[in-house]
Amino acid sequence: MFQRFVHSNIGAAVLNVLVAYLVWMLSRVAFFMENWSTFAPYMSWPLFKSMAHGALVFDTSALLYVNALYLVLMLLPLHLKERAGFHRGLRWLYVVTNGVGLAMNLMDSVYFQYTGRRSTVSVFTEFQNEGNIASILLTEGVNHWYLVLAFIALVFILWRCYTTPRLEVYRFGHHYYISQLVALLLMIPLAIVGIRGSVTAGTRPITISNANEFVNRPVEASVVLNTPFSMIRSVGKKAFVTPDYMTADQMEAIYSPVHHRPVVDELSQPGKNVVILIVESMGKEYIGSFNPDLDGGHYQGYMPFIDSLVQKSMTFKYSFANGRISMDAMPSILSGLPMMVEPFFLTPASLNDVEGLPSMLTREGYSSAFFHGAHNISMGFSAYAHSIGYQSYYGLDEYCQSSKYGGMDDFDGKWAIWDEPFLQFTLDGIHGMKQPFLATVFTASSHHPFGLPEQYRDSLRDEGGSPIHKCVRYTDLALRRFFARASREPWYQNTVFVLVADHTNQSTHDVYKTDLGLYSIPIIFYTPDGSLKPALRDDIIVQQTDITPTLLHLLGYGKPYLAFGDDVLAADPAGTWAFSYNAGVYQLVKGDLMLQFDGSKTTAVYRFKTDKLLRTNLVNQLPEQHEMERFLKALIQQYMSRMNENRLLPNK
Repeated sequence: MFQRFVHSNIGAAVLNVLVAYLVWMLSRVAFFMENWSTFAPYMSWPLFKSMAHGALVFDTSALLYVNALYLVLMLLPLHLKERAGFHRGLRWLYVVTNGVGLAMNLMDSVYFQYTGRRSTVSVFTEFQNEGNIASILLTEGVNHWYLVLAFIALVFILWRCYTTPRLEVYRFGHHYYISQLVALLLMIPLAIVGIRGSVTAGTRPITISNANEFVNRPVEASVVLNTPFSMIRSVGKKAFVTPDYMTADQMEAIYSPVHHRPVVDELSQPGKNVVILIVESMGKEYIGSFNPDLDGGHYQGYMPFIDSLVQKSMTFKYSFANGRISMDAMPSILSGLPMMVEPFFLTPASLNDVEGLPSMLTREGYSSAFFHGAHNISMGFSAYAHSIGYQSYYGLDEYCQSSKYGGMDDFDGKWAIWDEPFLQFTLDGIHGMKQPFLATVFTASSHHPFGLPEQYRDSLRDEGGSPIHKCVRYTDLALRRFFARASREPWYQNTVFVLVADHTNQSTHDVYKTDLGLYSIPIIFYTPDGSLKPALRDDIIVQQTDITPTLLHLLGYGKPYLAFGDDVLAADPAGTWAFSYNAGVYQLVKGDLMLQFDGSKTTAVYRFKTDKLLRTNLVNQLPEQHEMERFLKALIQQYMSRMNENRLLPNK
């Protein structure tokens, strides 16, 4: 009787789904092992059990999505389908669909290192204009050959362990139709329960954010999730949903992003030039002067020129990015719009009326230009630069038109022109700009897959910590030469320089692997004329969205504007804050606390200045929690409502 069941359509379907469970779980093990240093130090037996439970819930949902057609065809009560050719086709359908899911999981085990989350469907929009994806995938396949072998092995298991029904077990009478029909009808409610993730009536289907229920830290939700689920559940989803935490009047009273009365004082110098250098992956970890306590006080970092610049600049001990990918940086830095849920570029809200630093300064008589050494449509940078008022855009096309440089010989083969020549090209472009000017350059060389120009491959090597270290050394060298030449220009002394990272990258120290450390970047204001006194300020909290308000103060801009950030030169230090969105969890840093909020409740509170590894969760233990939560709710509601209602200008 058992043998007859095993070799029937019903039994074969059950066994094959169990095999799919096994290989998907093995791909999760590969994900965990590839990111061992992120997850292993925090692992405990209770957390492991909770993660295993969550993994089963999310794999069940995804497997039912992926195998729905296979299961329907297998259980379809039609005896004419019981042919060897039909079942060979079903075997291919099963292996291919589950194999695609495995490939997504294994590829994300690498890409996770740069995003901190499982990929959603927005990843296709993110890279839709890139012509180098095949090359990058091939390179990563070589670099992570063991994951390629794991994929082959797991697909082999799917194929080899597949159970094909034996047609001889059937007598095609009423028993066949009844059993097949009953199995199909039973599968429907079971599949609905499995896809929803709960048998409880009235509950909503599980979403990506539900993974946080099974973990202690938002970043750990990626272990519980699988990439096919994240992709499927984000298709057609509206990124911005306005919550109703409070009335509009209450929201405005607690927090508003509109700066009605910008400060103009003795620090303001109208007519100063501005140069903003957005440095790819320049995490604070790579700069020795920000880390006096690392490695017993002997840590030197990898960017000696930036270290020397810090000594002459206004910088901050507690400074943070608002996102984890390059696309998040431009709206945050140039328009005061942090990343919330999905990158602004990739949402319909990107078509809203929006201002930025260049459009505001154009009204003050500034010329403006944006420089980025990648293909001109790469990452949507040129479109956004145009939308916020940059008058000129210089990318790969313009670089290759210059006879002064090497054209495509200076291309890194993957993303962009190497930093050293492109920064010199940027200075050529600035030289031709009418003063006062705003010039912004986005570097690219300290980007995965971490290559170097041939002339530096022997002198700049990996130093035993991380492949990115050699790249940030190269970018540091390129920045040194940029400033050496700029210092000889007549506009130099009358310029405000801002150096800021777009996001963090590979980390080797535990303090930079926490939910807060993943966002810890340098923000540096440098004025060669000394109008901003050098200081490493530890009394305030600074984020990327503070850059535009602070620059507008320095430039004497007295008109209202909108930015989800503060003018750090005029703000009360006790009221400064930083925001980030981490795998379905909203994070707010204020005072000496970091609060994590899942959209409905606070899940964690840490004293991040003393509890640097965020090990002691003080949720519901501190009186400050309520006030921080109210502020964060008002911030979220302001952001969502303004995005959905096209109110990103100060007069709306």
